[in-house]
Amino acid sequence: MKKWTILLLTAALLLQTACGDRPRISVADLTERTELELSQDLDAQKDYPAERPEIVTEPVKQQAEEGEEAPKKETAEPEQPSAEQNTPPAAEEASPTPAESQSETPPVQTELPSTETGKEETAQTGDTTRPQSQPDEVRAIWFSYFELETMLKGQSESAFTRNIGAAFDNVAALGLNTVIMQVRPYADAVYPSDYFPWSYLAAGEEGKDPGFDPLKIMVREAHNRGLSIEAWLNPYRVRSANYKNSLCDSNLVHTYLKSGDAVEYNGGIYFDPASKKAQKLIVDGVREIVANYNVDGIHFDDYFYPTTDESFDQDSYSAYKKQGGTLALADWRRQNVNDLVKAVYSAVHETKSGVRFGISPQGNLENNYNKQFIDVALWLSSPGYVDYICPQIYFGFENDTCPYAETVAQWNDLIQLSSVELTIGLAPFKIGTEDTWAGAGKNEWKDHSDLLSRMVCTAREASCYDGFVLFRYDSIFQPAAAVKSQIKTEIDNLKEVLQ
Repeated sequence: MKKWTILLLTAALLLQTACGDRPRISVADLTERTELELSQDLDAQKDYPAERPEIVTEPVKQQAEEGEEAPKKETAEPEQPSAEQNTPPAAEEASPTPAESQSETPPVQTELPSTETGKEETAQTGDTTRPQSQPDEVRAIWFSYFELETMLKGQSESAFTRNIGAAFDNVAALGLNTVIMQVRPYADAVYPSDYFPWSYLAAGEEGKDPGFDPLKIMVREAHNRGLSIEAWLNPYRVRSANYKNSLCDSNLVHTYLKSGDAVEYNGGIYFDPASKKAQKLIVDGVREIVANYNVDGIHFDDYFYPTTDESFDQDSYSAYKKQGGTLALADWRRQNVNDLVKAVYSAVHETKSGVRFGISPQGNLENNYNKQFIDVALWLSSPGYVDYICPQIYFGFENDTCPYAETVAQWNDLIQLSSVELTIGLAPFKIGTEDTWAGAGKNEWKDHSDLLSRMVCTAREASCYDGFVLFRYDSIFQPAAAVKSQIKTEIDNLKEVLQ
């Protein structure tokens, strides 16, 4: 057996060498089992929320995972800037009532002042030839629940329609073609669901019906503008440590906690990934969206296991072992995630053809495998898991740990199926700020104004490349004053490679 393993690994390495000279990661390196690398502070929901990286006027040291990732800091009650700062430009419509009034600001393309710096910059790292524009590529942007908190929470149907329509107008004007909307952030829903209660984002209180269907409006308004729309879900997260909104009485999580199918851990609540009942609930919820709405895709982000702590699922693992299970804890956890991903993929494709399913994991491969227990190498080499992978490659070209170009190449090399495509998650939220955990490249996002355009051009060289996603809407269209000018230049440069 060992002989065959050595021969197979040798063949794989020879094949990699023959395919090019870019830095590559071997499957053996990726799946090195460190059983277990305990990290008591890994709770991704508490310390690493993808939805809300903060832009500040002065660089601050951000808490990060080992291996460097996008800063994720979530607060219980996010500070609410004024409507003038956050409300997207309103579409033309009959005069709204005072309660529905939204301030009108022009789209970012004309709102932000031009600067002289950055426009003439040439790439010092990465591609300098700027590969030709690819009109068929996915050009997407994430809308997190924080955008919806401003555009939707407490709004009337007509006001929300204006808000989201104006935001989609901005997206289309930038040259993008896809919106990824976070419609189920905390085991809740911004649409009427048989499985999950209304999100507080709808009417300001969990379980309260706003009197209209926001997802139906989002799908209609996106398609009216020629935009594809994907529904972004958080599968396991119910509450994070800093998210204090109470569960409404109708929330199924109450019974799941009593039955052990959900877990309270470190101040948060999570569906137990090992629970078949919880897996079925998540899959049924996905099937509900695909069956009832004309969405173009289902999208998961990087929230899987929230910790490496053995106590998180000790009862479930003990029960598994008593029933004769032989997998080590980390392998068992990865199998639980694999089971869910495979079931979601099947549900999507069985329910409606043409809808795709993709996942956006962390950009750091080791973090995914050993800290969140997701086996991306399996998903990208075996049919029936994903249609696309969208790693959050929130790193600059000069990042010490995960330099951008090499990281793109590593992800591209993991894809062994012609049916799986590579979409790159990019980090406009870092523009103009110090990237504290990037080592020698910590000032790269401050010193350059053409990073996004260079990143798109570099990614286009990857054989499995299908597009990019920008994180997130407010980072581009409602930036902090301190970075507004630099973002304008970055976006102007990005537009040039999208023409």
